[in-house]
Amino acid sequence: MKRRSIEPRQPRTQTEESLCRALLSMRTVAEMRDFLRDLCTPAEVEALVDRWSVVPHLLTATPYREIHELTAVSITTIGRVARYLNQGNGGYLAAVARAQHARKPRRAIGASREQGNALRVTNTSAKPIRPRRSPEVRA
Repeated sequence: MKRRSIEPRQPRTQTEESLCRALLSMRTVAEMRDFLRDLCTPAEVEALVDRWSVVPHLLTATPYREIHELTAVSITTIGRVARYLNQGNGGYLAAVARAQHARKPRRAIGASREQGNALRVTNTSAKPIRPRRSPEVRA
């Protein structure tokens, strides 16, 4: 995180919320890609892509070295992503669940919710993957 010599006029939480709303406002993959390319440097986009590319492998308990061989992502980055999968705020798991749901055809009327929305994740590692609940923010 960078140090600032001047305090921002708008609190950081408001600016972060504004960024989140801007990300949510993108309607297509092309719009999101363009926004990310405008917002981030090529190296930052590459870092995001690297992190996202290891998530499916970690969820299937693929060994780190094998993930590295498959993706060319560093062992350190793989470890960081694994830590956030296990102890983070649940963002990776929410994104995986929604991405899987978006790829599946719509379920037939009358199909049970459990059948249509089940997230199928295999985790055979020693540590279970459980998102940490974030403390509620008081306004």
